[in-house]
Amino acid sequence: LFFNHGLHYLLNWKNYDVILFLIVLYVAYDFSAWKKLLILIGLFTLGHAVSLLLGIYDVVSVSRSVILFLIPIAILITALINIFTAGKKKKSEKSGVFYVIAAFFGLIHGFVSSFGVLNPSNELLPLFVFELCVASGQLIVIIILFILGFIFQSIFRINKRDWFLVVSSIVVGLIIQLFFTN
Repeated sequence: LFFNHGLHYLLNWKNYDVILFLIVLYVAYDFSAWKKLLILIGLFTLGHAVSLLLGIYDVVSVSRSVILFLIPIAILITALINIFTAGKKKKSEKSGVFYVIAAFFGLIHGFVSSFGVLNPSNELLPLFVFELCVASGQLIVIIILFILGFIFQSIFRINKRDWFLVVSSIVVGLIIQLFFTN
């Protein structure tokens, strides 16, 4: 039950902000960077779990409007970093920034989950299963991005830099819409 709930929560088009964030976070990577991808998934999930627990058990209270403002800001910043650093050679520096952004976005989005997505209970197993779904959903997004990237780069002969720029630019356009709907 919690696995299905968590997977539906992350991969639900009503929560497309998370999907947009994952797209701009992972679009720069390919399978050869699997270790970095696992670190990003882990940091996002850890941040999400910490804030989910803090929010559910009322240790920290954050205004929903603040969270709903920070989510598109974090996505926009990530997409703009992608756009302005596309084709640059210093990927290791960008990885460090993305580690911080992944953890930060996990933290802020975990508070959204605490606004009624899960109810507090004395058992941590349902929360653990929910977070396992968050990580699984990220893997699904990565696999879809890899497939789409392969199709566009191999079949349509779009180079990696252009793929990266186009996807990040599309996300910027979509995220601007979030500012007007929140």
